[in-house]
Amino acid sequence: MESIILLTGNVKFPITLDPGVWIFDDRKVDLNTYFEKEEKKDNEMEEYTKAVSEHWDREIREGAVFPPTLKTEKKYEKERILTGTFGIPFKPFLTNAEPEDSSTKVIVETTTEEHTFTFEQAKAFILGFSIDGKPLIEDGPVYVYFGDGSNVENPIKRVKRFTVK
Repeated sequence: MESIILLTGNVKFPITLDPGVWIFDDRKVDLNTYFEKEEKKDNEMEEYTKAVSEHWDREIREGAVFPPTLKTEKKYEKERILTGTFGIPFKPFLTNAEPEDSSTKVIVETTTEEHTFTFEQAKAFILGFSIDGKPLIEDGPVYVYFGDGSNVENPIKRVKRFTVK
């Protein structure tokens, strides 16, 4: 029962979260790359043209390269799951609980303390549930990362409940 997290409080539908099944969820994100800032491209059309011309040149030089088979894709996905560091956005869970209109904050309860956040801050949370393919057993079951990645080095750990107020 230690790996179960409750989402309760001022909501129409209290939700029980089980991080053990999130590895199969399509909404999961790779935390190794999620918080990296991407530089915006000034001219997308120019970049697209360069990419297409490089591809065309390669096909002329080397011939067409066929896409990988389904078997190799499955092998790669399995390896990625077994060794990856993943998280999942908190917003869909918060939305599905249907908080009351009067709700303004979310309290993250850990085994030792409580952290209070605005509703907008909580919508941006990413719940980390595995590191290097292993569940967060010792200080988990999830880590709470802020949406802007400002606490990547020191996430909120040992989370046991989210309470909407």
